[in-house]
Amino acid sequence: MTTKIIHFLVNGRLERAEFGDDCSAADVRELFQAAAEVGPHHILKMYNRKGSVVNISPQLEPNTKESYYQLEVVASDTQSVMMPPELDNMEGRLQHLESKVIEEMGRSPEIIGELKSHVESFKRKLESVEHLSWMGLFKEDGNQQLSKFSSGPKTPQLSMQEERQQIRRKFLHLSSLQVTEELREHLKTPIFDNWQWEEAEMLVLLQVMFTDLDFLVAFHIELEVLQNFLLEVYCHYNNIPFHNFQHCFCVTQMMYGLIWLTDLRGKLATIDLLIMLTSALCHDLDHPGYNNVYQINAQTDLALRYNDISPLENHHCAVAFGILSKPECNILKNLSSDQYKHVRAGMIKCILATDMAKHNEILNKFKVMQPVFDFTNKDHKEVLMKIMVKVSDISNEARPMAVAEPWLDCLLQEFFNQSDTEKLKGLPVTPFMDRDKVSKPSSQTSFIRFVLLPLFTELTKLFPCLEQHILEPVRRALNYYSEMERASKDEKEAKP
Repeated sequence: MTTKIIHFLVNGRLERAEFGDDCSAADVRELFQAAAEVGPHHILKMYNRKGSVVNISPQLEPNTKESYYQLEVVASDTQSVMMPPELDNMEGRLQHLESKVIEEMGRSPEIIGELKSHVESFKRKLESVEHLSWMGLFKEDGNQQLSKFSSGPKTPQLSMQEERQQIRRKFLHLSSLQVTEELREHLKTPIFDNWQWEEAEMLVLLQVMFTDLDFLVAFHIELEVLQNFLLEVYCHYNNIPFHNFQHCFCVTQMMYGLIWLTDLRGKLATIDLLIMLTSALCHDLDHPGYNNVYQINAQTDLALRYNDISPLENHHCAVAFGILSKPECNILKNLSSDQYKHVRAGMIKCILATDMAKHNEILNKFKVMQPVFDFTNKDHKEVLMKIMVKVSDISNEARPMAVAEPWLDCLLQEFFNQSDTEKLKGLPVTPFMDRDKVSKPSSQTSFIRFVLLPLFTELTKLFPCLEQHILEPVRRALNYYSEMERASKDEKEAKP
């Protein structure tokens, strides 16, 4: 085992860290968090002497005292953000009102559930305003380093429209800069950490993905049109715990990484890569935070519109093509008629495939094809494209635990919001979303064992190179949550 020695400056002190090349990403991150005297929910950035961001991971290059890195805390512990007393007071009054109404009517009206949801949403927004980050970007001449963003003086709460305009201005400014080669390469890996990036920065990275896969040249996409499209996609993701723009970015980034890792550029047509990446980007557009079962049981407008058939996924497709119908956002406008039909049909199939109700049907088809898979066979390629989007969609556990675990917290929050609403409305309660029955480890062990591992195993049979990148991390995640579940069970049994 090789021991790496890392010299870095933190809080005005020159420190030294040592770790082996077999050390996990989570262990390395914990080591630097300890050095910076911060907790696990703080966001750290490491810079080299040129000012570029370097990834805090076991692959960090050793250095000398003279070539030390700089470690900075760029986001405070969001868990410790103080809530305004007015917000706590509002929550208390809502709970009191709800108990009174239930006492008199025997149930809680829908409006109470909606108000509680709005308060929760506002709290999450407050908890995230401290998040700051930077990318290690340089001006085109490559010489002048740009200073990091500063939060500056606190400003009044922005309206949604003002916030989007601010993101637009920042994105367009950043997109004129050159992303370092180091970051471009890191973007192609499943260990990429989404929590280090602001939304405007994510938009730049999405632009990099479309550019580096040669889509702009191959399909005559104007840069301004791509930017308008990406911004419009951003605006159509809702501020909910899980199915938000950050999730969209993660799914698209995983798809991008898988395309490079499996060398799909040499196996599929560029237009099929465009379908997969754009499907990943659009796969959860305007997600309301309540799944298909809820839509159907509550007889929502979406369920009625789509006759209870994959209402959410049909809606995501419709929103995607609604965006593309705007000339200033239409990245497909220079395709031929046949090319457009191919892309539209492919995107619809890929996005509809993300409905978990269809999971076994699609996986079983792929299992039959996999031993005799033929990249020239249209049906084979179609199923593979669906599988790739599905894998990307549920790939969080393939990422380092420090990245994956916060996503599980977000998912459970969205699940619990749904089950709470189901109880309030007297609807059937989705069992795996019930906060009274589901624990963090129990929610994952079954999902990993019965959904992730069979899916990832089949894809790895076709692409053996993926074993170390996505299959092994998922196996480690299963062990992690199984041990957590055992410890929780032992603790309960030990109690009198």
